[in-house]
Amino acid sequence: MNPWFETVAEAQRRAKKRLPKPVYGALIAGSERGQTIEDNQKAFTELGFAPHVAGPIGERSQATTVLGQSVSMPVLISPTGVQAVHPDGEVAVARAAAARGVAMGLSSFASKPVEEVIAANPSTFFQLYWCGSKDDILARMARAKAAGAVGLILTLDWSFSHGRDWGSPEIPQSLDFRTMLKFAPATVIKPRWLTTYLRSGTLPDLTVPNLVTGDAKAPGFFTAYGEWMNTPPPDWADVQWVVDNWDGPVLLKGVIRVDDAQRAVDAGVAGISVSNHGGNNLDGTPAAIRALPAIADAVGDQIEVLLDGGIRRGSDVVKAVALGARAVLIGRAYLWGLAANGQAGVENVLDILKGGIDSALLGLRKTSIHDLDRDDIVIPQGFVRDLGAPVAPTRTLDTAASA
Repeated sequence: MNPWFETVAEAQRRAKKRLPKPVYGALIAGSERGQTIEDNQKAFTELGFAPHVAGPIGERSQATTVLGQSVSMPVLISPTGVQAVHPDGEVAVARAAAARGVAMGLSSFASKPVEEVIAANPSTFFQLYWCGSKDDILARMARAKAAGAVGLILTLDWSFSHGRDWGSPEIPQSLDFRTMLKFAPATVIKPRWLTTYLRSGTLPDLTVPNLVTGDAKAPGFFTAYGEWMNTPPPDWADVQWVVDNWDGPVLLKGVIRVDDAQRAVDAGVAGISVSNHGGNNLDGTPAAIRALPAIADAVGDQIEVLLDGGIRRGSDVVKAVALGARAVLIGRAYLWGLAANGQAGVENVLDILKGGIDSALLGLRKTSIHDLDRDDIVIPQGFVRDLGAPVAPTRTLDTAASA
């Protein structure tokens, strides 16, 4: 089989064929009945383009800056844990991103240490969950800063919903001999995945090394998840506390409401990511792209606004930028590329997006990603969700009579 693939959809098909069922199921994820995860992609299909037939056709530029980082296109790697997808994990993703001039977001629940990932891509943002005590959080921030992280991604949108109508994947706490025997039927039927690990001389590492400091042993995924789940959620004063204790830009990820975006500005963050955690938050939350225009209108002139959720094509990136996003973050798309062909597969996905952006700019007769605006997009009536936006007071009968 030709290792190159021409669409993200093909990368997903190859990932499904290659990965054991529990691993692929963890990448699909989503919550409850999957309403939000479905809407994240469906919403993009409701948006259209208004292309020109003539106009500038010279070289088209996708370069921009995001939170102080120069990037080749308005696409960043969203922080995700990639346990058991590929032996090189986030290091392979970081190398691919660096090769394509893209910044990297590294998850607290990543399978590779922050030091190794930043060595592979100096333009790396460390993602922080509100997990453990403030001393624990400060220690993780200090470790990330010492490693050279260029910023923080503070992710707060999670509701710990565990039920999925299609069934949740069974993921072990660790891999010992008994566990390997139990999962053998799911792995031996995926020889290409198994061979990749055997050649690397390693087994999938189900620990989370970035949640510890010093010489402490990295906890297992579910031990760390339990600590996170049992940590009281933060308030806006805690968001400001993170900003005050980090010397650099902080991106608040998970904003879906206008009023929350305005509070984020007040808390001092440098940017927000309009996101519903890829459909893993409260099911029934609308697609991030539906909430983007109202949020960009409200705070886009004060902080950088990014979008995370549902990106599968370069044209999706263009739609998001035209509706007010500085850039987008991708998650499942690059994970499928990693599963399909390692570092080269992630580079393949980034090339697909870059080509799609260029094609859309050509059709719209734009010479720069910065020239996009809403006139380039066909937005159906009722598409936008202005959640939490202030509503003008309704005139009363008495007021109307005296006017």
